[in-house]
Amino acid sequence: MLYNALMELTNPLIQIKKGALEFCVLALIARGESYGYEIVKVLDEEGLTTPEGTVYPLLARLQKEALVTSSWRQMGEGNPRKYYQITRKGEAALALFREHWKEFVNTVDLILEGGTQNDG
Repeated sequence: MLYNALMELTNPLIQIKKGALEFCVLALIARGESYGYEIVKVLDEEGLTTPEGTVYPLLARLQKEALVTSSWRQMGEGNPRKYYQITRKGEAALALFREHWKEFVNTVDLILEGGTQNDG
């Protein structure tokens, strides 16, 4: 019984994470160019553990949508890495998401706390 209640609770959290993950990745790249595994590690450190099998297709989609560009680089003795950089279009998309995200969070907080935007 407790397990089912927990699963019902985590499913909405998974959906929220999926909706915001693309922009979290974009925000990480906006901090400075990054490669895929580095992004996976930072997401994990920040509590948004996401498998590589999710992040790499997301990066490909961001590149296809011209929100990021990429370039291969050889660093030291290891294998070359594909580094991602945000584009102006990506910066604009991220700015718009941030604006809408704040509005969304504020509205959800108001509702969860029992208030409304019309409260004076």
